Amino acid sequence: MNLKKILTWAGIALLLFFLVTQPTQSADLVNGILRTLKEAAEALITFVRSLF
Repeated sequence: MNLKKILTWAGIALLLFFLVTQPTQSADLVNGILRTLKEAAEALITFVRSLF
């Protein structure tokens, strides 16, 4: 088995462990990431609109 597969499965296992043991903090983390992505998209839209 190559290193990439081992690291991928280890990452998935760690993610599942974190989701099962701390679901509230996991949800907060996901909400924070989505909020950041939304703000970045809105900033990009504002920038493109200001060009035209």
